[in-house]
Amino acid sequence: MTENSHSKPTGGKFRNPAGSPKRDYATATMMSFLWGRIKDRQQHRPGADLMMATAEAQAGLAAAGNPSVTWLGHACFLIRMAGLTILTDPYLSKTAGPIGVGPKRFAPAPIAAENLPCIDILLLSHNHYDHLDLETLRKLGNKDKMSVITTLGLAPYFTRLGYQHVMELDWWQKQQIGKIEIEALPAVHFSGRGAFDGNKTLWASFAIRGNDLALWFSGDTAEGEVFHEIGRQAGPFDLAMVGIGAYEPRAIMKSSHANPEEAIGIVQAVRARRAIGMHWGTVKLTPEDPFEAPERFKAAALELGYGEDNAWIMKIGETRNLATLRS
Repeated sequence: MTENSHSKPTGGKFRNPAGSPKRDYATATMMSFLWGRIKDRQQHRPGADLMMATAEAQAGLAAAGNPSVTWLGHACFLIRMAGLTILTDPYLSKTAGPIGVGPKRFAPAPIAAENLPCIDILLLSHNHYDHLDLETLRKLGNKDKMSVITTLGLAPYFTRLGYQHVMELDWWQKQQIGKIEIEALPAVHFSGRGAFDGNKTLWASFAIRGNDLALWFSGDTAEGEVFHEIGRQAGPFDLAMVGIGAYEPRAIMKSSHANPEEAIGIVQAVRARRAIGMHWGTVKLTPEDPFEAPERFKAAALELGYGEDNAWIMKIGETRNLATLRS
């Protein structure tokens, strides 16, 4: 393995893999971005072509086979494979922030946390509020049996809420649960929930393998050289779930969130045959149109030789059968 293979913190803080884009914007650029977010009062809501009603989403989930994937919005997926049910980054509450302060969802969760099926494995990629949502975590059942797999430093969030089986993984470490193997892999991002905890906990992507299927969940990530290493050492993958939204302004976001074109490059690098674009259309974190990412993602798949049909855009609440990925 290369120098990218371990996330050992320097000076108490974790760092991105070698070859990752750097933060190099001026303070004025950040202040302008933050002021723009404060002033933005524009209302957004996805139409029926982008979001399913609760009853329709529940019916699709109830009818889902194993393997299947359901997108609950943002980076939250319910995955059924190898006889188990996996939940990723469950942000299902109204606000991405502490004590009700922060960006508000304009696309409500298609299925409430308390109405989800029994979860066997919960994957948590990093501690930002739109991924580690304490309100949702409180509402999930099965805390005495569910296996939580997360990154270094995040276990206390779960143990304080009564989760009894919590495992922290460093990059390239694996954990077997039933017929499912989870491997924590690098991502290009950062962590922090307040003014004084920046990069003190780890961020990651995950490989999910079982019953002849291999999936990759990107968490939040920018592009970087490390994805070619992931493709060589952990790929190929049948399906990737990759972030395509929250990418403007590029001077700020290039070091933490891929744009749709970069996302296609990432899934090509990790050697994923197909990809679902996520992290768009649910909550507005950045100033771009929250519904432009899917069109750019599909166009980039065509232009970059990935194949437009291989770049999936799902409705929020939609379920798709994954059995065909084995063929």
